[in-house]
Amino acid sequence: MSIRRSLPVLALVAAAFASVTLAAPASAAVATGPALDAASSASSPASSYGNDHAPTTIALPDGIQPEGITSSGSTYYVGSLNDGRIVTGSLVRGGESKVLLTGATGRQLRGLEYDFRTGLVWAVGNVGTVAHVWAVDSRSGRIASDTVVAGGGFLNDLIITPTAVWVTDSRVERLTRIPLTLFGKPTGKAPTFLTLGGAWPGTQAGGLSANGIRQLDRTHVVLDHSTAGGLWSVDLRTGKAVQIPVTGGPAITGGDGLERRGSTLFVVRGTTQTSVAQLTLQHTRSGWTAKWQKLLTDPSLDVPSTATYSVGALFAVNARFGTASPATAKYYITRLR
Repeated sequence: MSIRRSLPVLALVAAAFASVTLAAPASAAVATGPALDAASSASSPASSYGNDHAPTTIALPDGIQPEGITSSGSTYYVGSLNDGRIVTGSLVRGGESKVLLTGATGRQLRGLEYDFRTGLVWAVGNVGTVAHVWAVDSRSGRIASDTVVAGGGFLNDLIITPTAVWVTDSRVERLTRIPLTLFGKPTGKAPTFLTLGGAWPGTQAGGLSANGIRQLDRTHVVLDHSTAGGLWSVDLRTGKAVQIPVTGGPAITGGDGLERRGSTLFVVRGTTQTSVAQLTLQHTRSGWTAKWQKLLTDPSLDVPSTATYSVGALFAVNARFGTASPATAKYYITRLR
């Protein structure tokens, strides 16, 4: 499958989003080559709030079994594996969360992503054995669209570009594309698929495949592979995957959610079950590379699954996979500087 874009459409998209370009902090290293900009990402712009007084951990409802997290400014949205609800609250004040989307029997939510153009929270997951992609109004909790993905195995994470939602499937070697209008609204058209090829490791026995996804530039995304490890650049026009070399530290041996802030890439559980790997991305003539920065950890981390960057910090949601009595266990978000 290829992505066809005419020059007039590109000009319209660039003009529409030029005012909301995400700028990296002055102290951050800047990647060379085609950088992530407003014309290639529809995720929420960075907040200017300080976080000196933000809580270190933010309590979630007992038994929620969280997996995905996204944010808009200082507001977070977390989805449930237990009953498919979405709860929302403050990353700055903490306190009790509110239910945005009520739960439903058999529904499980994994990746979440907020689109600032529409105020929609996009969520991927399943009802029973049927794969779904939902768009939920962040103010009313109304389900604006519900797309059934035929043949979906384990929809896991997603990104939003100006004209599409791209979704990973950890049990089917493809990306799912949900088309959007130029204003970010669902078109109602059926999804299409992009087969992963090139050097992509494919499904490993008994394990998950493609998991986290974030955008590298207008035509490439980065994926991690939960079982084979590593980071992979994937061309959205052809599906060809190329491994991204990681230098200066340990290899990426696993990975769940990914988060990108300018040239910095965060890999949740990239090396251990209780940490987030922080890397610097750079584009060279030969392709994308990553350099090890540091390992982010905290005593409260307990099998984090995904993370969101907001209010000057990284916030990781703790899935606590393997905990006793998950339907009644305590869950929370951890702030990482």
